[in-house]
Amino acid sequence: MRVGGWRLWIGLCLALRIAPIWAASPLRVGMVPDAGATQVSIEEKAPLQTYLAQRIGRPVELIIPANYNATVEGLGNASLDVAYLGGLTYIKAHARYGVIPLVQRASDRAFHSLFITLASSRIMNLADLRGHSFAFGDINSTSGHLMPYLAMREAGIDPKRDLAWFRYTGSHPATAQSVATGVADAGAIDESVYRALAAEGKIDASRLRVFYTTPAFVDYVWVARPGLDPAVQGAITTAFTRLAPGHDEAILAILRGAHFVPADDAEYAPLRQVARQLGLD
Repeated sequence: MRVGGWRLWIGLCLALRIAPIWAASPLRVGMVPDAGATQVSIEEKAPLQTYLAQRIGRPVELIIPANYNATVEGLGNASLDVAYLGGLTYIKAHARYGVIPLVQRASDRAFHSLFITLASSRIMNLADLRGHSFAFGDINSTSGHLMPYLAMREAGIDPKRDLAWFRYTGSHPATAQSVATGVADAGAIDESVYRALAAEGKIDASRLRVFYTTPAFVDYVWVARPGLDPAVQGAITTAFTRLAPGHDEAILAILRGAHFVPADDAEYAPLRQVARQLGLD
């Protein structure tokens, strides 16, 4: 933890009249870079870091790895203790390393991908994508690649054959910018990220248009690495499920959610079938 982080932790301990747990190593919390892996992105999440440290009584180090796969590998090699994963990365992390699902946003049980294009574009439906360029997010993203790819295939569009070209931008904000600036004719994006970008003025939503929304699917989940103390797992679960609108707005805004519920591996069976069907598992 950086010097500023330790000062924050010490101040928190003094305010709560508890002794700092000097011997306790920081809990390493990772988040897939769905909104980008930058220092600014980490700093914007400082209220979440402080909240989790307060709830579990232990320092927290917040880490945003360079890409989705690095987050999975961090759980496997124990450089991460807890992580926020997309549905596809969860499936891979569970299969490879036996990660333990803890909690998810209630909205993650019925999530959607949005297909976007310029407001002035002639693309009105999935069939209109033929001959056009397209931006996916990270190759391991559920809402930025897996489910949009499935939607295209079910509409009779083979991305490798029918698109002029497609590329992986690496994150949802990068996809939005790619479409907004005309680099790609269309793209697929996480619905919660798109709405947050528009609300925060980070994209000009008036220049963009959603032309297709996928059917609902299960997506993001917070997980623990195998071997993490069950008491810590329970504290993390409680920390998220006690968050309440009107009381924890700053943290809920960071998490782009309103309510958290316990997660269950069985929910991801349909997603596993899709990943297997498309050879992306």
